[in-house]
Amino acid sequence: MKLSVKLSFLALAAYLVSVVYAEVSYRYAHYKDITPGYNVVHTQERYLPPGKGHILGTDNLGRSVALRLAQGARIAFIVGFATSAIAISLGVLLGLLGGYYGGKVDSVVVCLCATVASMPGLLFILSISMVVGKGLLGVIAGIGLTTWVGVCRTIRSEVMKHRDRAYVLAAKTLGFSSRRIIFRHILPNVFHLVLIQFSIRFPSAVSTEIFISFLGIGVQGEPSWGVMINNARLRLWQGVWWEMAFTTLAVFVLVLVFNHIADYLRDRLDPALRK
Repeated sequence: MKLSVKLSFLALAAYLVSVVYAEVSYRYAHYKDITPGYNVVHTQERYLPPGKGHILGTDNLGRSVALRLAQGARIAFIVGFATSAIAISLGVLLGLLGGYYGGKVDSVVVCLCATVASMPGLLFILSISMVVGKGLLGVIAGIGLTTWVGVCRTIRSEVMKHRDRAYVLAAKTLGFSSRRIIFRHILPNVFHLVLIQFSIRFPSAVSTEIFISFLGIGVQGEPSWGVMINNARLRLWQGVWWEMAFTTLAVFVLVLVFNHIADYLRDRLDPALRK
C-alpha cells in the first residue's frame, strides 16, 4: 500500500475519532439540556490565537475553534453518509433496472436521468431544501435527491455489459427470476463500483453542504464548516486568521483523503485494472 494511502486512512481515522467525540458531547448536552461546550460564550477570551489554553484559538465570542471544528466534522460526516446512502441507493436501483430490462424501462430511466441532469444542480438542491425546511434534514434531502444521476449512469452501463454474459444466461436457463438474477448475481459483480462511487460522492456532498451553509440556507445554530467560514471571513481584516485557516484546512484534507481512497479502491476493486 502506498504511503499516501496509509496516511489517508490514518487521517480518516482521526476524523472519525473527532466525529465520535463530537457526537457524544452533542448528545450529552441535549440530554442534560445544557449549552454545548462549543457554543459556550467566553467574552473575556475573544480572539485568542492558537496557544496553550486553546490549541486552535478562539472566535469572536470566545468559543473554542477546535471544539467547533469537531462539530463541523460531525455535521459533514452525517451529511456525507446520509446523502451518499440516498443517492447511491436510488442510482443503483434505477441503474440495475434500466441496464437489465432495457426497452421501455431503460427509456424511463434515461429520461429521468436527463431531466434531473438538465436542471441547475445548486438551484435544484436549494429548492428542495426550502420545501423540506431549513436545517440538516433539508440539506440531506436536497443533496441526496439530486446527485444520483452519475451513479445511475455508471451502474446502468456496467449492467448492460453483464446481462449477456454466460453466468446471467445460465441463470436464466435454470429458471431463476429476474429479481434474483439482478440482486444475487449481477449486483455483487458491480458492487466495486458502488464503493468507488461512495468514496467520490462523500466529499462532493460535504463540499455542497459547506457552500449551502455558507449561503445561510443550511444547518442553523450549529457550527457547520460553511457557517464557520462565513463568520471567519468577516474578521480576516482584523488579523484573526486562525478560524478561517483551520476550517479550510480541515475541508481540504478531508477531500484529499477521500480522493486518495477513491483511487485506491478503483485500483484494488476494478477487475480490468487488476488484470
